[in-house]
Amino acid sequence: MTSVSPDARRIWRGVRLPLAILAIIFAAALVAVLARGDQTFGALEPESYEPGGSRALAQLLKGQGVDVRTVRTFGDARAVATGATLLVTSPELVKPERLAELRSQAKDIVLVAPRTLDQLVPGVSKIGSEDVAVRQPECTVAAAVAAGDARLGGIVYHATLSGVRSCYQGTLLQVPHQGGGTVTLLGAGDPLTNDEISENGDAALSMRLLGRNPRLVWYLPSTSDPALDTVKLSFYDLIPDGWRFGVLQLGIAAAVIALWRARRLGPVVTEPLPVVVRSAETTEGRARLYRRSGSADHAGDILREAARARLRPLLGLPVDADQAAVVESVARRSGWDENRVGALLYGPLPGNDPELVRMASELDELETRVGES
Repeated sequence: MTSVSPDARRIWRGVRLPLAILAIIFAAALVAVLARGDQTFGALEPESYEPGGSRALAQLLKGQGVDVRTVRTFGDARAVATGATLLVTSPELVKPERLAELRSQAKDIVLVAPRTLDQLVPGVSKIGSEDVAVRQPECTVAAAVAAGDARLGGIVYHATLSGVRSCYQGTLLQVPHQGGGTVTLLGAGDPLTNDEISENGDAALSMRLLGRNPRLVWYLPSTSDPALDTVKLSFYDLIPDGWRFGVLQLGIAAAVIALWRARRLGPVVTEPLPVVVRSAETTEGRARLYRRSGSADHAGDILREAARARLRPLLGLPVDADQAAVVESVARRSGWDENRVGALLYGPLPGNDPELVRMASELDELETRVGES
C-alpha cells in the first residue's frame, strides 16, 4: 500500500515558494527602511516628511530667519524658553503647573488642542468640538486677518474674560498675558502639518503665530520625560471605572453561562462522527505512531490476536478455545509443525521492525493455508 500522508520532502516542496516570496518581501522592506536613513516620524514633528509631520513649516520659518529649536523634555524647554515663542504640541502630557511655569518665561505660547485650562488660562473653557474644515477668521487677530480662510476645527473654546479674541468659530483663541505676550489655543494642529500647509491661508496663519519672535521653541512632550513623571500610576489605576464595571459584568455573565452549559441533562449518548475516516488511513496512522514510539512488540501482539480471532471460526473452535486446541487444529489444517505454529501464534513478540514484518508475512501465509484447506 502506498502512503498518502505528506512527508518532509512533500511539505518542503509545497512551502518553499511562499517562503521565498516572504523572504523577498522582507528583504525589500529592509532595504527600503535602510535607504530612508535616520528620518523622524510622528505627528507635528519638525523633521518629519509624513503628511502629519511639520517639516515644511519648520523649513519656511527657518527661511524667514527664525531659530527653530526642537526640545523633547521639560528641562530643555525651560532652559531656552525665555523670550521665545513656545509651541507645545501635546499639552495634555504636561502638568498644568509646568505649563504655567513655561508661560511665565516665554513671550508667546501656542498650545495645540489643550483640554485642561483652569491653571493656564483661567476664564477659558472647552464647550465642544467641530470637524476640521475651511473657516473664515471673523476676528481681529492680526495673524488670522492676514491669513484669511484656514483649515481649522477640533476643540471649540469660549472665554468670559475681556480682551480675549476668538477666531474661526472658536477653534482659535488668543489670550493676552503679562509682558505683552499672548497665549494662543488651537483647536487642532492641522494648519501646521505638511498635508495642509499649502492649502488656503494655513501657511500664513502658522508662520505669523510661530514667527513673531526670533526664536521658536518647538516642544514635543514625551511620556518618557522623567521631569513629567511626578506620580507613577499602575495599569489598574489607569483603567476607567466604567471599564472595570464592564469587565466585572462580563465575568459574572461568563460564570453563569459556564454553569448553564455544564448542567447534565441525562446520560451520555453516542453520536455519529461528523466525517467518515477510511480504515486504511486509520491503520496507517496507528502504524506510524507505533513506529515512532518503537512499539514493534505491541503492534505484533495486535496482528497475532487478530489472526487468532480469524482462524477460530475457520477451524470451528469457540472463542474461548485454549492454546493447545488452537495450535493442534491450525497445525493439522495447514500442514505446519506444531512448534512453528505455537511460536508464531503464542511465542515471543518481535523486538524490532524486521521481525515484525517477518511475523506479519508468516501470519498471512498461515491464514492463507488454513483458508485454502
